[in-house]
Amino acid sequence: MDRFYGQKPAFKPCDAPKPTPDAPDVEAECARLKVPLDYRNPKGRQAELALLRVPARGKKPIGSLLVNPGGPGFPGTEYAALTAAAWAKSPITERFHIVGFDPRGVGASTPALDCYTDAERERDAKLSSIPAGVDDWTKQETRRLVEQCAERSGGKQVLAHVGTRDAARDMDVLRQALGDAKLSFAGSSYGTRLGAVYAEMFPKRVRALVLDGAMDPLKGSHERRVQQATGMQRSFERMAASCATKPDCPLGTDPGRATRAFQNLVRPLIGKPARTSDGRGLTYGQAVEGMIAAMYSKAIWPAAIAGLAELKAGKGDTLLKLRDTYHGRTADGVYPDSLEATMAINCLDEDRHTPKEETALNRAWFKAAPFSDPGRSVKEARDGCEYWPVKPTLGYPYATGIKGLPDTLTVSVTGDAATPHEGGVNLAKTLGGSLLTVEGEQHGALLAGNACVNEAVAAYLIDLESPAEGARCEL
Repeated sequence: MDRFYGQKPAFKPCDAPKPTPDAPDVEAECARLKVPLDYRNPKGRQAELALLRVPARGKKPIGSLLVNPGGPGFPGTEYAALTAAAWAKSPITERFHIVGFDPRGVGASTPALDCYTDAERERDAKLSSIPAGVDDWTKQETRRLVEQCAERSGGKQVLAHVGTRDAARDMDVLRQALGDAKLSFAGSSYGTRLGAVYAEMFPKRVRALVLDGAMDPLKGSHERRVQQATGMQRSFERMAASCATKPDCPLGTDPGRATRAFQNLVRPLIGKPARTSDGRGLTYGQAVEGMIAAMYSKAIWPAAIAGLAELKAGKGDTLLKLRDTYHGRTADGVYPDSLEATMAINCLDEDRHTPKEETALNRAWFKAAPFSDPGRSVKEARDGCEYWPVKPTLGYPYATGIKGLPDTLTVSVTGDAATPHEGGVNLAKTLGGSLLTVEGEQHGALLAGNACVNEAVAAYLIDLESPAEGARCEL
């Protein structure tokens, strides 16, 4: 492994990607890092990770702060630029180089995971772990999925080596290549799994871990998805209660009947999509996805409510736009591979279900999140990963019983629908680390621009000072 750990990435100035047109510019450097595709065969095929670094503003940096946005298929290079811009005046960017990497299979790293064409994505190609209940996987489709993912991504060997345990080993190679004796890391959402698994595998090489919007390390796939469905329903009901205070609320003025009102609005789309100005139409699955996207933040609730009012009038533009934003679709119909990478990586991380188990999961999801229930009995559902070339490699529970790990900081929002607060509490306890509870209604808080959160995270990362037990912030 010496030839990998001994690399010195040749960083050169590059244009930092802008997640939004109005995002501030940052000065960035880019490089590539080689890693073995299969760590059991370091002399075999290699992968290359795309790197982006925003140099520290101060003259005495502590080292590099690796960041990951989650997904697990979202690119870290773009997130590094976003993080550096959000923390432009923070002491964190004064003392750390902010380094983002596109994990193996993701973004500009090679080989990259690619399972569908844009045309297939436009036709609602199946890739979500969230059950639709209308057009579920067939046995033939799950077989074909593996074939086309392998064909377009570089072969079945690639599909076998994109899981979190391989990505965590990549992080250790990157840590050494950056010249850091120990790792400082900030991960959000799935990034909390990546950080926790790194801590499990390399506990003595951890300097500091900030884990924001935590995935629960103690729950298997079925339990955690039901936990998420419960969180989504809770946020839907909170949104409906807020909407109900207004006489023109499209869900009515009785929050207790909001789920049924939503079902009445979207279930007719199963047979007849709503019209949209671009002629694409809004399908039932797209409407539910648009609503689920709005559950990620209270700030999006007004758009979702406006979309429902629009749908009541027979139009689906706003909900379709929410769905498109969730998928990363551009105005000209181009899709990034992020959700395809998410699906493929999850095939190695999640429990593999039999049709009986997947059917039970679908039924449990709809019971926990009835707003998304299409009103049809689930006869048989299938796991899209059922024919993946290797068995899952993560294992549950993970990151337990770690010895020699320094204090970690888990940041958890009480009203987080995507990664409910319970998961953050469990992760902090499992790692034996500190917990910062944040009162709010959104997914994660690391880049929320909240002074209380920013101060706590900066004190931890720079001085390794953890917040007091029971510490709380409010968004």
